[in-house]
Amino acid sequence: MNKTPDRVAQRSVELFNRGLCCAESVLQAVAESRGIQSDLIPRIATGLCAGIARTGGICGAVSGGVLAISMVTGRRNPEESREENHRLVRLFLSECEARFGSTNCEKLIGCRLDTPEGQQFFKEHNLRVKCAEFTQEAARLASKAVAGA
Repeated sequence: MNKTPDRVAQRSVELFNRGLCCAESVLQAVAESRGIQSDLIPRIATGLCAGIARTGGICGAVSGGVLAISMVTGRRNPEESREENHRLVRLFLSECEARFGSTNCEKLIGCRLDTPEGQQFFKEHNLRVKCAEFTQEAARLASKAVAGA
C-alpha cells in the first residue's frame, strides 16, 4: 500500500485544496499511503494548523509531518527505543529548514493568523498557495522519511 513520496505529496495538496489544513493534510496523506485508518486522523492534527492554533509557531505542515513520522515509527510502549524516531524527525526538520528557510509559520508567510489584520494580509497576498507548497513538500519529506519503515 505504500505510495511514492511524490504521490503522497500530491494527495496532501488535494486534501489541502479540499479544505483540510496543512497539518491535517500531511498527516492524512501519509496515513492513507500506509493503509492507516483511524477516527483520530485528521482530528489529532487540527490544533497544529496555522503555526499551532494560529499563533505563528512551528509550521503546521511541519508539525503534521512530525506526527506522520511518529505515527509510523513511534513507540508502542515505554520499553521501546525512541532513537530511530528521533533520528528521522531530526532529519525531517533539518530538510524542512533547508528547503523552506525556516520551520516557523510566521516567518514563512510573513504574518500571524490570530489577528484580523494577519488574516487579511494572508488573503490579500494569496498565501494559501504558499501554504499548499509547504504542505506538499512536508508530506513528501515525511513520506520519504518513513519509506523504509
